[in-house]
Amino acid sequence: MGLFCNGFSLFVVVCSMAVAASGSFYQDFDLTWGDRRAKIFNGGQLLSLSLDKVSGSGFQSKKEYLFGRIDMQLKLSSQGPAHDEIDFEFLGNLSGDPYILHTNVFTQGKGNREQQFYLWFDPTRNFHTYSIIWKPQHIIFLVDNIPIRVFKNAESIGVPFPKSQPMRIYSSLWNADDWATRGGLVKTDWTKAPFTAYYRNFRASACTWSYGASSCGSQSSSAFSDGAWTTSELDAPGRRRLRWVQKYFMIYNYCTDLKRFPQGPPPECK
Repeated sequence: MGLFCNGFSLFVVVCSMAVAASGSFYQDFDLTWGDRRAKIFNGGQLLSLSLDKVSGSGFQSKKEYLFGRIDMQLKLSSQGPAHDEIDFEFLGNLSGDPYILHTNVFTQGKGNREQQFYLWFDPTRNFHTYSIIWKPQHIIFLVDNIPIRVFKNAESIGVPFPKSQPMRIYSSLWNADDWATRGGLVKTDWTKAPFTAYYRNFRASACTWSYGASSCGSQSSSAFSDGAWTTSELDAPGRRRLRWVQKYFMIYNYCTDLKRFPQGPPPECK
């Protein structure tokens, strides 16, 4: 199946400390496209995106954020050029094959920092929590609170880092069988449509952005010290879990792709 689920990503658009904000999808998100293929139900506690041969669908957050932790539970089911972006993406698969979780970081419109992972579970059977921790020092990707990737701020060696543009949360489900599955070799089996992704338990512990200012104050504020969002710091068990995921489940790392970077890996990889 060549579908592509943009699990959720923080993505810049033109943009009070929300401490552990967890409310209704009606309050937190707008359904943006798909002609009623995106739905909110169960009193605002569940959101679904659907894809059929005619169209996919998507939603976006009402608020914009500049640093924080974003969590969302997600379950998959069958039946501006200078932007910053932090991506969780699910690539389609053949039945029986593991799903691929694709991650990427864009800064000033440039990405090419992909890491891909097989998941150690079937994401279509139950809800799992996918999280992004975004701080001036680093970005951490987590699955069920297990860190799978850390992208550190390497501005000191000339590597751009997303820290000056607020971002909005976007998610979409769309057909990408021209590239997402084995480079486009496997096409979407529309006999299994519609394809559906379900979302619940959105949670944001983050600085919101409004009228050109952050609810956390200046970026140089002590709010961004290592004491803020204490769950974002990897302790020794967290570092061990990160090594475990990267050793056994990482299937692509741009830092080791010598065909792509014949002159040597990007500076942040070193």
